[in-house]
Amino acid sequence: MKKWLGFVGFVLAASSILVSAADRPAVTFKYSTIELKNVEETRTYAINNLGHMVGQYTDSTGATHGLEIVGSQVNTIDDPNGTDTFFTGLSNNDVLVGSYFNSSNVQIGMMYQNGVFTDIPGPSGSLASVAYGINDAGTVVGSYEDSTGIARGFSWDGTTYTTLTPPNSTATAAYGINNSGLITIQWTNSAGNEESSLYSKGKYVTVNVPGATNSYIHDINSSGFAVYSWTDSAGLFHGSIMVHGQFIQMDDPNGVDGTYSDGINDSAVIVGTFHNSANTAEGFKAVPSK
Repeated sequence: MKKWLGFVGFVLAASSILVSAADRPAVTFKYSTIELKNVEETRTYAINNLGHMVGQYTDSTGATHGLEIVGSQVNTIDDPNGTDTFFTGLSNNDVLVGSYFNSSNVQIGMMYQNGVFTDIPGPSGSLASVAYGINDAGTVVGSYEDSTGIARGFSWDGTTYTTLTPPNSTATAAYGINNSGLITIQWTNSAGNEESSLYSKGKYVTVNVPGATNSYIHDINSSGFAVYSWTDSAGLFHGSIMVHGQFIQMDDPNGVDGTYSDGINDSAVIVGTFHNSANTAEGFKAVPSK
C-alpha cells in the first residue's frame, strides 16, 4: 500500500454560510459538482485566476492520474517516470506542481510546464517529497521526508531549498504560497493534533479554526484569504474560509462523510472535494454569489 507523504486529501464545500460577525451579511456560493465520465473518484485541489483547475482522478483499476481542467477540456497528465500522479497546485501562468511514485514506490515531488516534467526531490538526503503549491514567481512549497523519516515543510526558489518547521512541531507541510510570499503551513503538535500557521520572513503565526480539534490550512490568495479543512469534536470534517481574520464555515449539502476545502483564487472561487452518499469522492467548484 502506498504511503502518501504529508496531508493531501483534505478539501471543501458548502451551500449557504454566515460570517461570524453579527453585522456581516450572509455569504452564499453557487456550487457545481465536477463529474468526469468513466472514473471512480475525482478530487480537485487548486484553481488559478484563469479558472483552470488541477487535481486527480482514480480509474477502474485503482490507478491515480493527474488531472487538469481548462474550460470544458479535461486533460490527463501522468508523469512518465512513475505511477499515480496527482497535482495539488498551479500558478496563473499554468505551471503545475504535484507528485508521483517512482519504480521503487517512493513519492517524488515534481513540476510540469509545457509538456516538461521536472523532479523536485527535496533537499539532499530526502527520502521522499511532494510539491503542494506554487506562486507566479515560481516559488514552490511542499513537504519532504528527511533522513530520519520526519516530514518537514519546504520552499524552493528553483535553486535553493529552505526548510520550514514551526516551533514545537513534530511533522510539517507547506501547502500554499501567494504572490506576496505568504506561506500556509500545516503541522503536528506534541499531542498529535494538527495546527495551522502563516509564515513570512522568518516568522510563524498560528491561526487555527476556533473550536477545531484539528486545523488544516491549505491555499491562500493574493488578498490573504485562506481555505481550511478541520475536524470537530466528533471527528467530522468541515471546510472554512478565513477572510480578514474571520472564519466562515462551509459544508456542502451533498457531502455525507465530511467536506474539505483546498484551493482558492483571487476571485475567491473555491475548489475542493466532498464524499457523496456512496462514500465516493467528488470534486466541486464554489463561486461567490454577487
